[in-house]
Amino acid sequence: MVRAYSLSKRKSFFGSLNITLILILVNIVCFILFTILIETKIIPLDFIALKPENIFQGNYLWSFLTSMFMHGSFFHIFANMLSLLFLGSFVERLIGRKRFFYFYMLSGLFAGLSFVLLSLIFTGDMSAYAVGASGAIFGIAGLMVVLTPNLPLYVMFIPIPIKAKYAVPGLLVVLWMISLTAGAAIGNTAHLGGLIAGLVYGFYLRNKYKRKTRYISKMFS
Repeated sequence: MVRAYSLSKRKSFFGSLNITLILILVNIVCFILFTILIETKIIPLDFIALKPENIFQGNYLWSFLTSMFMHGSFFHIFANMLSLLFLGSFVERLIGRKRFFYFYMLSGLFAGLSFVLLSLIFTGDMSAYAVGASGAIFGIAGLMVVLTPNLPLYVMFIPIPIKAKYAVPGLLVVLWMISLTAGAAIGNTAHLGGLIAGLVYGFYLRNKYKRKTRYISKMFS
């Protein structure tokens, strides 16, 4: 039923693929491969992870992309892939496979750019590393805030569903507080960048497809 009101009209090569599952598979394969290569010292961490110091020196620029598919631990990738499975599958059906793929990639890249640039303002730490798909996932969540703001979501271990328009920014604030109080290594500026990318694209779609997005919002309220 969701697919019937997808914003995608044209069929293409992407039409036969489940992009969310492919992204999850690629993330898992890259996590295993990158971990082996780094642990065996075949390649340095800087080759894969995003580090502001490297970027400002013009080194390892491809890490904007590779860092999106690397995770710091099994729990890190498990939590991200679980979120991607539920949120990504839903949004992919809403906006179409091809549009979802490009949106996911651009959100992740913008999240990385945000991490690099905002590190100058919020932390001043040019040696910190960023890895993971959470920037792109926050982009997906940001899109949901605009297109389906009243959709109930379950956040972390809270057993009570919370509307997307409250759950997503609330989660960002909670993660930021955890990193400040507990000193946890959380890429908050990357999450913020991904969220902004999702909000911007959401407003673009809402303005371009006013009737469809209005129906979608009402349908999932």
